[in-house]
Amino acid sequence: MTTLVFGHKSPDTDSTGSPIIWAWYLNEIKGEKAEAVFLGEPNTEAAFVLEKWSCPKPRIVTEFDAGQKVVVVDTNNPAELPANINDLDITAIIDHHKLVGGLETAGPIDITIRPLACTATIMVDLMGDDADKMPDWVKGMVLSCILSDTLEFRSPTTTDVDRALAEKLAGELNLDIAAYASEMFEAKSDVAAFSDAELIRMDSKEYTVGTTALRVSVLETTAPKLILDRKDSLMAAMPAVAAEDGANEVLLFVVDILKEEATLLVPNDTVKQIAEASFGCTVTGDTVVLAGVMSRKKQIMPNLKA
Repeated sequence: MTTLVFGHKSPDTDSTGSPIIWAWYLNEIKGEKAEAVFLGEPNTEAAFVLEKWSCPKPRIVTEFDAGQKVVVVDTNNPAELPANINDLDITAIIDHHKLVGGLETAGPIDITIRPLACTATIMVDLMGDDADKMPDWVKGMVLSCILSDTLEFRSPTTTDVDRALAEKLAGELNLDIAAYASEMFEAKSDVAAFSDAELIRMDSKEYTVGTTALRVSVLETTAPKLILDRKDSLMAAMPAVAAEDGANEVLLFVVDILKEEATLLVPNDTVKQIAEASFGCTVTGDTVVLAGVMSRKKQIMPNLKA
């Protein structure tokens, strides 16, 4: 049986690249039949990376047969995975997020969860000396994942391990990191074709604070004005998105990569209360700027209070 490798829903660059990287490793190094698949359409940055490295986009799969062998990467959260995930034969998990719980397996499996900025970084380490066999296109995917998840080393999630690997790969590929990251972030900032609901869900996680179910969305961009100019329509779309997704509220953070700050849209008193309790700020309008806040994993979700 072919093992399917996938990341979380609404794939960002790491959840786009990491399944492809690991499927290459399983197929070409381990001699195991594997296929990278997506749980949804990749975002604009991830689509750019696929084209940059001439990598065909894997097929999108939304329904899986019970017993299907799978490897889960870049998440261990059941809410971000297929509805019948516990009916699948999970053979491994490779992740860099906190352990959420809720996944069940038929027997012991390989689980690697490490406090690095990027799943692809962990994968290269797991490959050991076999990582030297990566072709340029795989190296390019790894580099792209690291630059995306670290926001070109600006994110507080960045580790020396991530940076060292990125610099090594960039040297081997004869790429200037700043120039390539700029291309990636420009692609990420091109959101004109997306509806408000699509933007809200583009890079989004489910999270509960007390009894309040939240959809915590982050839009990382070098052109925040393009998104903030749409704030009225984005806020108008939030109640429907929340209702459809089983959430009480949507928290939408627009991260300015260059200024290293986030702007939170504040559509109502509940979000205002959460913002003030969580970040020690004073909200006076329908937005609030949070200086230095860039990482959902380290700076946003751990601080959320109702």
